[in-house]
Amino acid sequence: MRKWLPLVAVCLGTFMLLVDVTIVVVALPDMAESLRTSFADLQWVMDIYALALAALLLGVGSLADRVGHRQVYVVGLALFALASLACGLATGPAALIAFRGVQGIGGAAMLATTTALISSIYQGRDRGVAFGAWGAVSGAASAAGPVLGGLLTEHLDWRWIFYVNLPLSVLAVAMTLRFVAATPARRSRGVDLPGMAAFTVAAGAATYALIKGSDNGWASATTLGLFGLAAVALLAFLVIEKRRREPLLDLSLFRQGSFSGLMVAAVLLSVAAFSYLAYTSLWLQSVRGMGPVTAGLTCLPMSLAAFLVASLSGRFLHGASPRWTVGPGLLLIGAGAFLQATIDADSSWTVLVPGLAVTGVGVGIATPMLASAALASVAPERGGMASGAVNTARQLGNALGIAVLGVVFHAGMTGALRDHGKGSVADPAATADALAGGQAGAVIAHAGPAERAAAGRLVHEAFATGLQHTFLVSGALGVLGGLVALALVRRPSTPAARRPERPAATRAEAAEPARL
Repeated sequence: MRKWLPLVAVCLGTFMLLVDVTIVVVALPDMAESLRTSFADLQWVMDIYALALAALLLGVGSLADRVGHRQVYVVGLALFALASLACGLATGPAALIAFRGVQGIGGAAMLATTTALISSIYQGRDRGVAFGAWGAVSGAASAAGPVLGGLLTEHLDWRWIFYVNLPLSVLAVAMTLRFVAATPARRSRGVDLPGMAAFTVAAGAATYALIKGSDNGWASATTLGLFGLAAVALLAFLVIEKRRREPLLDLSLFRQGSFSGLMVAAVLLSVAAFSYLAYTSLWLQSVRGMGPVTAGLTCLPMSLAAFLVASLSGRFLHGASPRWTVGPGLLLIGAGAFLQATIDADSSWTVLVPGLAVTGVGVGIATPMLASAALASVAPERGGMASGAVNTARQLGNALGIAVLGVVFHAGMTGALRDHGKGSVADPAATADALAGGQAGAVIAHAGPAERAAAGRLVHEAFATGLQHTFLVSGALGVLGGLVALALVRRPSTPAARRPERPAATRAEAAEPARL
């Protein structure tokens, strides 16, 4: 069993950083009350973490190729732990959001190196089993976040969603230093700092524009300026990478239809499977009256299905073409979202269960092969770059998905308030803002005693319509991702993939790069 201890060390970090993407979802109302701020303002606690992951993964992955994957992973764990402590001690929303961003930086260092470490440690069937376990953990972690967040918030305090990271981080650091061999630094002409800066600006500006677009106005100078900045930065990034001898991202990889298909699939998987959970949680707590624990437990079917299926797929689908795992997995994710779109004003939480379970099966099938196929497309010493690319795509998908689906959710509620309110709602858009900010009770209470029953019904109609639209868009994107994967993804045929396998190096051998 000793050979699996490095995998445990890597999966501990993966679990923590991905749980923290969604663990705050059910805790936001308690945070807002404790810190005396608005629910809408505290949505940045969720968004800034996703933004930091999306913007920094690619740069950190490339840096890890140069200074060593284990070294960057350990630094990321330490930074993540310190930032978690600071988040738990925060006394105001500004400090909490700032430290949450720092936590995202540590998470990026961890996520950019996890799959590269697994690929360097394990070979053959063991590698398939390891990626299956990693996929099980990563697929289940995002869905488990609301469950754990609900338990900690309701029975302890919202601050414990951050404090719980401290002992896990200490254990992960100790296990990594003890059982994971140090990876040698690779000689290079230097870090691609211009490319790193350009990509970070492009990803950050685009994500920020989408998140704040509905508040600032889609045609406002601020929103258009941010999109323009993102476009200019992306163009600069492409020009820089084209001219660099050792680029941050090897653009020639996109000449392979399979690699391009994997990147598209990674983006759409996160959007279709996870981005709507924030709005589902809002409905469960604000309209259905659930507490944080029960709202979080609603996601358990997805979490369990993803964990079990990914564990089995790594063992039994080792060697299968990613075309027949990633593609069908995304189609199942789309089907799961469509099943949840059957929600209506009279639905209870049980309407979500079949769709969440089907989505979890799709996540469990697609996630392990998505990571391993991307790594197989490059030489081992560029594993950090490939890992950073696929995880950047996933986190960009999550960050952009939250923003885009938020617009869809808001538009659906506004339309329902206008159509079903029959003129009783003076400003449907403003009322939709209040509902999206967790103020359903206040909206109903604002109506006169004689109108409260009708107002309650209207709130139920608005939420159901908003979620219907959200699930339909998520389902369509999941199906689109599945079709793209089926059309483009093939079994890797690069030299890295065809290289004959050799027995895994011992820890002592791996620690002596001069002899290799």
